[in-house]
Amino acid sequence: MRNSVLVTGGAGYIGCHTCKALSRRGYLPVTYDNLSRGHKTAVKWGPLELGDVADRARLSEVLEKYKPIAVIHFAAFAYVGESVGEPLLYFENNVAQSIAMLDVLRRHGVNRFVFSSTCAVYGVPPRLPITEDTELAPINPYGASKLMVERILRDCSAAFGLESVSLRYFNAAGADGEGEIGEEHAPETHLIPLAMQAAVNPNAPLQVFGTDYDTRDGSAVRDYVHVEDLAAAHIGALDYLLNGGKTTALNVGTGKGASVLEVIRAVEKASGRKVRWNAAPPRPGDPAELVANPSRLKAVLGLDPGKFAPLDQIIADAWRWHLSHHNRGGAHGH
Repeated sequence: MRNSVLVTGGAGYIGCHTCKALSRRGYLPVTYDNLSRGHKTAVKWGPLELGDVADRARLSEVLEKYKPIAVIHFAAFAYVGESVGEPLLYFENNVAQSIAMLDVLRRHGVNRFVFSSTCAVYGVPPRLPITEDTELAPINPYGASKLMVERILRDCSAAFGLESVSLRYFNAAGADGEGEIGEEHAPETHLIPLAMQAAVNPNAPLQVFGTDYDTRDGSAVRDYVHVEDLAAAHIGALDYLLNGGKTTALNVGTGKGASVLEVIRAVEKASGRKVRWNAAPPRPGDPAELVANPSRLKAVLGLDPGKFAPLDQIIADAWRWHLSHHNRGGAHGH
């Protein structure tokens, strides 16, 4: 059997793109997912094993069957607003279940682990761009839950040699360039698909939260990363660990920010349609600007964020998938 990699949450948006990239590199991606927020149709490049991360018996069964050389852990809840209203749900799902899983991995001798973390661990940063040494001060339970797992992983490294890479994503966006998988969440909260929905349906204008930030056009600025570049970062992290790399955390961003209004203009350009939008008050805790300093990603993994897809390509790929998916249905990631 090809070297297998267990991908928890592999039926989700970033997970399924990473499974495709793993398969292209000769690995067997084994998706382990309960499908509570993922899509069965997005699992195309390896087997799907149904199960909860915290189900020790089921997880042990899958580990025995495939004997993976590493785990890539995406399975988590990831809605900031939901985490504020339901903190116990987030700490149970994102932290307690990860602890149960890590205990099972330890017993099975699986000691390489790539973790899906987030720039939300930084909260409202005092300086830009954000380096990995920026103070870790999350302002919502989602960011706090991811930071707790990062801390647990560092302690596991010291205690019993589980080596991990925590990838702190900025804004994942875009779709598979070959049109096989893309982004669809329920509810949808991400700007680019929401702007595309507004382009398709002029009767449902986009809400722009905050238009008087201290930014170049008053709207919030974020660092958008093509989901295929994110998938490549997971492969790079896996290679790093398989080559003896030690536990670390890395920003995954481009180092360039785009404002909400710039995203709207790019969607209008790609679609040839007008995006109607309404100004809304800023959301509590939303920083004006979040942009990565990704230089450590290049130094440690050898990936050059300067070559990551620009915003226009991210949106062109997303629009192509959006049109084809909504015209005929198809595989999608969560």
